[in-house]
Amino acid sequence: MARVPPRRLADAAGVVAGAALASVLLDVAGLPSAPLFGGLLAGLVRGLAGRTRPAVPRAATAAAQAVVGVSIGTLVDLATLAAIGEDWLPVLLVTLATLLLTVAAGLLLRLQPGISPVTGAFAMIAGGASGITAMARDLGADDRMVAVLQYLRVLLIVVLMPVVATALYGADPGAGGTVAAPDGPGPAAGAAFTAACGVAGYGLARLVRLPVPALLGPMLVAAAVDLGGLSGGATVPGAVEAVAFGVIGLQVGLAFSRESLRTIGRALPLALAIIVGLVAACAGLGAVLAAATGVPQLDAYLATTPGGLYAVLATATGTGADTTFVLAVQVLRLFVMLLAAPLIARRLRRRPA
Repeated sequence: MARVPPRRLADAAGVVAGAALASVLLDVAGLPSAPLFGGLLAGLVRGLAGRTRPAVPRAATAAAQAVVGVSIGTLVDLATLAAIGEDWLPVLLVTLATLLLTVAAGLLLRLQPGISPVTGAFAMIAGGASGITAMARDLGADDRMVAVLQYLRVLLIVVLMPVVATALYGADPGAGGTVAAPDGPGPAAGAAFTAACGVAGYGLARLVRLPVPALLGPMLVAAAVDLGGLSGGATVPGAVEAVAFGVIGLQVGLAFSRESLRTIGRALPLALAIIVGLVAACAGLGAVLAAATGVPQLDAYLATTPGGLYAVLATATGTGADTTFVLAVQVLRLFVMLLAAPLIARRLRRRPA
């Protein structure tokens, strides 16, 4: 085995330490997905600091994708999905409409030179920002542009959603309460569950040639285990999830160059306008869902909000909305988006940039 030079080890250690510090500071500031953004910022600074830069090992990237996949898979359970009940058809139709709407928004982003159809679509897909960012590079999208615009949308939603819920839908911030986290079997069991689903999911996905096997395989296996009641309530330990997000952020950040930053900067005004339009259009789909199912307008709005799942659930809990229904619709859309992403990429790669 080749010996790694001490200078390279020190360089890598410095980047990791910078990512950890940035993650803590961003978490204190309340930014969503702080570990991912911390890794991205540390990688960005290091990537622009010199001609050479450390690379995230492929095995580490695959492991991080697997952890994200398992984390998403554990969101599924029968009790939550049963909340959709007889309303499954309008919920599914609204979900598919959201998918078409976000792909159309991504194609509008192509008006900005230098953005490919796949990158535009992935930057605007509403649901599973961490999963979309993790799989973007494997499917031919510019993961730098995807990460910035995905989390720009999430940040905008996190800031505006409580205001919109209160001002337009009459939500009472004090009408709800807090939901205690369910007791799980502990971090050791959670780590074993994550590793088992990750290894089994990756192996099965490779066997059936599933696109992005490191993410989609573990996601589907974890969902199947959870739906079968075999997980025992195990989830991905928070520390493991944070490390995985940090690795993905580092991979994206280290790929930045001055030219890519200029391209993203030029795209931001158009992207922000499209994101605002997308958020408004999804609110319109929420009104359609409320009319079709009879659920309250607030519940339908929160259920169709395009991103920021945990902030949506916090708002639903605090305002007394039907959290179970909101979670069910959000999780269904998340799975549809992630499973459709490889098909969208294959289709759009045939288009000229």
